[in-house]
Amino acid sequence: MFDFIKPPLYIRLSPYRLTVRNVKSGAFISEVPEIAVSRGLKPKVLGAGDEAAPHKSSKSAQVINPFSHPRSMVSDFIHGQQVLKAFVRKLQANHVLSPAPRMVFHLLGEPAGGFTQVEIRAFHEMALGAGASEVTLWQGPELTDEQVLSRNYPSTGQVLE
Repeated sequence: MFDFIKPPLYIRLSPYRLTVRNVKSGAFISEVPEIAVSRGLKPKVLGAGDEAAPHKSSKSAQVINPFSHPRSMVSDFIHGQQVLKAFVRKLQANHVLSPAPRMVFHLLGEPAGGFTQVEIRAFHEMALGAGASEVTLWQGPELTDEQVLSRNYPSTGQVLE
């Protein structure tokens, strides 16, 4: 109903890069999908994306890429959700009371046998946990702004459900 106020975010994810783009404004962030967390009983997020890199040599922190695993693009659900949430926050930093975005989550890569239902559900839940009001998972060619806005996706790919 109030679709016009939900910022449409186009998210492209690979184990090497996470790009979050506001289709209407053109603002985007594109960095390595890593998160730095402190070691200890109550781990604390120290930085995500490029902000995680300085912590790689620290003994009091660990840097995790939750999307890098030889068999699956989801190796750590909790940290994956935290990375996604941090990227969305970085993009919406200037908007204190931003409405929950509508996300088109583009999974890059061709896993052997395709994405499993477990992976599809994990990515969907990750996006909801990162603040999405609505999530579409896409696998296929890169989408244009018009395709994201109109929800008219090409037949050369597929919406994952």
